[in-house]
Amino acid sequence: MRVELSDEARRFIARFDEVTGVTPTDCLVEGDRLVFVIPAGEMAAAIGQGGETVQRAEERLDRSIELVEDADTPEAFVASALAPAAVRAVTISEQNDRVAYVEVAEADRGVAIGEEGETIETARRLAKRHVDVDDIQLT
Repeated sequence: MRVELSDEARRFIARFDEVTGVTPTDCLVEGDRLVFVIPAGEMAAAIGQGGETVQRAEERLDRSIELVEDADTPEAFVASALAPAAVRAVTISEQNDRVAYVEVAEADRGVAIGEEGETIETARRLAKRHVDVDDIQLT
């Protein structure tokens, strides 16, 4: 699936790459927060030891940064987008729209939803852009 990037997102991707040596495949610009999709297997390099690499990127970009690791399957991508919530299972239903039903540990429901619904809304946007999932519902 091809992701369309704004010029602003492309600039943030280039600057993140300069700082970390990791080239994200996507960037959502959400106010003073950036959400980067990191290629599978490159998350450790993007974060750095003790989080120092991503902290340096936050300082240089003057934005809060969140990272989502890309995945091979829609189920794994949705689980990654909701991290650090403990996702037990993801089921994709294709009855009318393509919906991901996500089973989350009760103690992590708030983490999966995020403050004012920020985490789940970001996960929905990313899932639509990357794995053609129309909605994410917590069960």
